[in-house]
Amino acid sequence: MYRYIVKRLLLAVPTLAGAAALVFLLLRAIPGDVCVIRLGAGGTHVDPASVAACHHQLGLDQPMIVQFLAYLWHTFTFDFGISMWSGNRVIEEIALRLPISMEVAVMATVIAVLLAVPLGTISALKEGTMLDHVVRVLAIAGIATPSFWLGIMSMILVLNVSSAWTGRPWLPPIDYVSPFQDPIRNLSMVLLPAITVGYRYSAVTMRITRSAMLEVLREDYIRTARAKGLLEQIVVNRHALKNALLPVVTLIGIEFAFLIGGLVITEQVFNLNGIGRLLVQAVQNQDNVLVQALVMLVVVIFIVTNLVIDVLYAWLDPRIRYS
Repeated sequence: MYRYIVKRLLLAVPTLAGAAALVFLLLRAIPGDVCVIRLGAGGTHVDPASVAACHHQLGLDQPMIVQFLAYLWHTFTFDFGISMWSGNRVIEEIALRLPISMEVAVMATVIAVLLAVPLGTISALKEGTMLDHVVRVLAIAGIATPSFWLGIMSMILVLNVSSAWTGRPWLPPIDYVSPFQDPIRNLSMVLLPAITVGYRYSAVTMRITRSAMLEVLREDYIRTARAKGLLEQIVVNRHALKNALLPVVTLIGIEFAFLIGGLVITEQVFNLNGIGRLLVQAVQNQDNVLVQALVMLVVVIFIVTNLVIDVLYAWLDPRIRYS
């Protein structure tokens, strides 16, 4: 197992280099100039000499290969440079926004797992009953409902309920507070977006859990376990559920990695200053340095998540051996 983990970590190096090269080339292919955008932000005339000075300051006047090698070196040394738009260090821009995105993603994942795995399992065990139909309707509704609409409706619901109970409307705070400083205020800020994201997240996971459980419950070893007189709870938990969780764990890991940089609409609706929103702003401002750093951050999260999923496979299914 240790050799497998080390091998996967070593293979991550060429993966990161390939992703860095692809991001670098694609960003240079996009039309536009960050210096022109920055200097002409107020609608004023842009002096060519000022644009040239800006290019020199940002290193954009150097050959493409020199820029790429410098970018690779800075990426692997965790020196992401200075934002082309704000002038702040990229690592500081990310550090300000990563906690809120990470917290929402973790809470949404926990909510999704707590909802999807039990309901999906019950739906499979009670196939064809009214309970199965109710769970399937909840899952389909979660998949079909747009995230932005669900977020807006949840805020309106909270606003109306708070007005009816307390006489004054309440909305989540928009300024981020660390859970170590004020847990209540932090929870009031991230709970509503986490529930909104977690519901749709759980809907997809619920469908996969139900399908995987139905497939496993029809296997011969499940019939053998029941024929031996084992308790139904042992058959479901020890024999069926652990095997059915393999595709579910894969989906949960992929969705979690996606949530780190993919909560653009949710962050916009709830006014969260997270990674997804920062990525959109960086693309709009042609801030290639910041975009490259954010994309590489998502790539690293995907690599680490896939490694964790592979390790969990060996725990869920002892037949899997990495050598």
